[in-house]
Amino acid sequence: MRLQLSDEDVAFRQEMREFFTTKIPQSIRDKVAARRELSRDDIVASQQAMNAAGIAVPNWPVEWGGKDWTPLQRHIWHEEMQLANVMPPLAFNASMVGPVIAAFGSQEIKERFLAKTANLDIWWSQGFSEPDAGSDLASLRTTAVREGDEYVVNGQKTWTTLGQYGDWIFMLVRTDPEAKKQAGISFLLIDMTSPGVTVRPIELIDGSFEVNEVFFDNVRVPVDNLVGEENKGWDYAKFLLGNERVGVAPVGSVKRSLATAKEYAKTAGPGGTSLLDDPMFASQFTDLENELLALELTALRVVAHSADGKPHPASSVLKLRGTELQQAVTELWVDMGGPASLASGAGEESDIPDWNKVSTPTYLNFRKASIYGGSNEVQRQIIAGTILGLRG
Repeated sequence: MRLQLSDEDVAFRQEMREFFTTKIPQSIRDKVAARRELSRDDIVASQQAMNAAGIAVPNWPVEWGGKDWTPLQRHIWHEEMQLANVMPPLAFNASMVGPVIAAFGSQEIKERFLAKTANLDIWWSQGFSEPDAGSDLASLRTTAVREGDEYVVNGQKTWTTLGQYGDWIFMLVRTDPEAKKQAGISFLLIDMTSPGVTVRPIELIDGSFEVNEVFFDNVRVPVDNLVGEENKGWDYAKFLLGNERVGVAPVGSVKRSLATAKEYAKTAGPGGTSLLDDPMFASQFTDLENELLALELTALRVVAHSADGKPHPASSVLKLRGTELQQAVTELWVDMGGPASLASGAGEESDIPDWNKVSTPTYLNFRKASIYGGSNEVQRQIIAGTILGLRG
């Protein structure tokens, strides 16, 4: 299979590479490269730099800041971003609520929110999952009862990623308790400083506080904050989830992580020797490099066959295999560090390398990758039905 970019796309790739390696603060890129946690200010600064250049939300309509790029150019944008150690624009803003507002919101809501959403002047949180409504999202029980010009919201959301930073939260709420599951759900925007909103952190297995529970106790929300039509929220949610799953195969960042691991491996053995001298260990790199090459070619094939903004069915293969390889590379880092990878709590005075300290927390954190954006079990079902033609 012979692949060659056009002169125009080669120039576009160089333009993106130059931007990401010169206009995003080096201090932020160094944190990403070292697999350290970014602060809220880091994430905002990175996205605002992209937005100032007009490339933060290329998937949006052009009139609201999007770009008239080809699918291949969007792929190049995403890949060069990852290769340059740049965090993608905040997904809750750029890939989730922004496209929903642009497609289904009133003109007033678009003018009120879209520019601030693109520039991360508003940090959005996602209010979908509940304690008893995760994979079966349509069984959600958070209610929004209309009283005059307001909704009164009661309920609980969970696994709200980075909710501790949230200014606003986009919510799926039940507005018709008599309707069957999907039919009675609406899409509502709520100011997280409203009386009755409480955010509580959940400690994860890696020791971080990345996700939260959010409680709503008689929270009053203006009816004007409803997106689209009442009881049509499930349609908007499906649209949102379709956008969420675009670009879920992190080819660029996994390639970068694997290449970095290979460099460290050259001196990570006893006494500074090379781990690559061990044929069994070296073969792990070779296998992963070949798997990533296959994934990259699959990603290009998916891009080439996507039409009308709809991902090719093989995008499920990207999500499935991409997250598996992402997890495999984090496991390789742990293997490379050996017992020292258990020293995640070592202080600055320790002579254990920084990469050892973050290897196990990173490995543990990325167990989530095979769940979010549509679990890998769900992706296998999609592959079986849409690609292999199997029916249960």
